Amino acid sequence: MSVALDFLVKLLDIEPIEVNIFRGVSPDEHRQRVFGGQVAAQSLMAAGRTVERGSVHSLHAYFLRPGDPNVPILYEVDRIRDGRSFTTRRVVAIQHGHAIFNMAASFHVDEDGPLEHQFSMPEVPSPDTLPTLHERLEPYRDRLSEWFSRPHPIDQRHIGELPWSDERSADPVQRLWIKADGTLPDDPLLHACIATYASDMSLFDTMLAPHDIRWDDADFMGASLDHCMWFHRPFRADEWLLYDMDSPSAYGARGLARGFLYTQSGKLAVSMVQEGLMRLVPRATAPVTPGT
Repeated sequence: MSVALDFLVKLLDIEPIEVNIFRGVSPDEHRQRVFGGQVAAQSLMAAGRTVERGSVHSLHAYFLRPGDPNVPILYEVDRIRDGRSFTTRRVVAIQHGHAIFNMAASFHVDEDGPLEHQFSMPEVPSPDTLPTLHERLEPYRDRLSEWFSRPHPIDQRHIGELPWSDERSADPVQRLWIKADGTLPDDPLLHACIATYASDMSLFDTMLAPHDIRWDDADFMGASLDHCMWFHRPFRADEWLLYDMDSPSAYGARGLARGFLYTQSGKLAVSMVQEGLMRLVPRATAPVTPGT
């Protein structure tokens, strides 16, 4: 396990401080706000640690306020229902006395079912034939500065041009291989949380692909609004997963992106949808955060 992945695993090992209440921390990376994938993954871990039977099969989440990376996050879990087949939890992430994130998560006891189908996995190059993200980002070293030199827990192998490259396609599609940078313990909840963390790393870039906008543009404001995931089949987050994404629509300052995670054997493991705020603001106007 790489140092970065080991740190991520420890980051997801949230601290129980009372019945149904957990505390999570953020890495010291000088971020302006907490990475959304981290809050989603820690929330899912909090929910899962109150469940005795079944594995996560879906989550539906809303990003309400930017998280403060300098203070801990409290996760309050509401045990809504414990059924024979399905268990439901609600998690609210709190900072400074306010909810910054809300998630509903459902867990399902494994069942055998005769009805089965899925999309076919796209034909793409093998991840072993593609350059690493570090190699791809070398030309952008000066622009990325501290982010470039920072170790990353998720190995990413982009197919085609990088989503922020000037040579990228204007089509709202993106594909890359992802996996945890090392071997993880055999805990399905941890693998689901790692996938949740990684899923928030690329979807928004797919919404921006058709537009001549970068994250660091002074007149652009972007933020995740909501995030939904469905876990279909068993998978390991430390084995290669094809992340196939598209963005069907952007309108009214909101963009929509879909994502699908396939195992290397072609099994559709996870589906997800995210909506994001895509707002152009005059430079003299103070940005307005989601939830205000």
